[in-house]
Amino acid sequence: MALHGLGKVTVGVPNVDDTIAYYIEFGLEHRGNGVFATRNGGEQLHIVHAPTRRLVELTVAADDPDDITAITSRLTGLGVAIEQNGTSVSAVEPVTGTIVRVAVRPRIVIEPAVLPTPYNGPGRIDRWGRAPFLTRTEPVRPRKLGHAVIGSTDLQTTMQFFTEGLGFKVSDYMGDKAAFLRCSAEHHNVLVMAAPVNFLHHTSWQVDDIDEVGRGAHAMLENNPERHIWGLGRHYAGANFFWYLKDPAGNFSEYYSDMDTVPEDELWSPEVLHSLQGLYAWGPPPPPSFLEPDDLAALMTGAHSTTG
Repeated sequence: MALHGLGKVTVGVPNVDDTIAYYIEFGLEHRGNGVFATRNGGEQLHIVHAPTRRLVELTVAADDPDDITAITSRLTGLGVAIEQNGTSVSAVEPVTGTIVRVAVRPRIVIEPAVLPTPYNGPGRIDRWGRAPFLTRTEPVRPRKLGHAVIGSTDLQTTMQFFTEGLGFKVSDYMGDKAAFLRCSAEHHNVLVMAAPVNFLHHTSWQVDDIDEVGRGAHAMLENNPERHIWGLGRHYAGANFFWYLKDPAGNFSEYYSDMDTVPEDELWSPEVLHSLQGLYAWGPPPPPSFLEPDDLAALMTGAHSTTG
């Protein structure tokens, strides 16, 4: 696959300072002016001002200029206006208004690789003594940006932009309401969901294992329990462990680990998942505020007043 993951998200919020403080606590490295880096992915988040919360820009990573040329041709064939400079191409996704930029970026390499966490099981002893996670005292720091989830008022058009235009592949569907799309070996890098208004649902950040998911959420909630949205649990689609929190602007942020991978040469047949099947295999049921964020009506009002 010429694409190899997400490079960066630019998120617009009305309360920049509060949101910056949140993501510092979340474990991202603040490099100044709202720009954040992950441990292995470099600069992957930019917080900027916007009247309402939204995904301003999404950067997708590609291998070389030939990939940029191919994507430029496909987007032009769809009638999408583009800007291209040889090492990147950008276009406005026609429904959500998000600027999507595909840029040549090096692949994220984690060296040395994270060692497998030793777990004991019935009839199997992989570790002796106390569990090693008990000695972890440093704050949780995400390895990389994994995926973003966006709501679109025209699911099919947004899907077409990502699949036919950019070259994403479909991993699974949630009935006719959403689609899990990938541009890397991971199960999904973008999830597009049908929604009454265009909005950013959440961004997701990879940590080492389930203990880091739990440790990260515990630290974030210890003095701010109102940040809790949903978790701990395990998704069915993607199979990753998860815990969702809410930033001061109303965007959800997810710690995740252990996601399904789809090697480029492996045959993969998308499943059509129904009801809540795709959302979780176990854990507490998703709260109504996860399925329909509390500020959705306000976002709809803002969208109507902007366009009306």
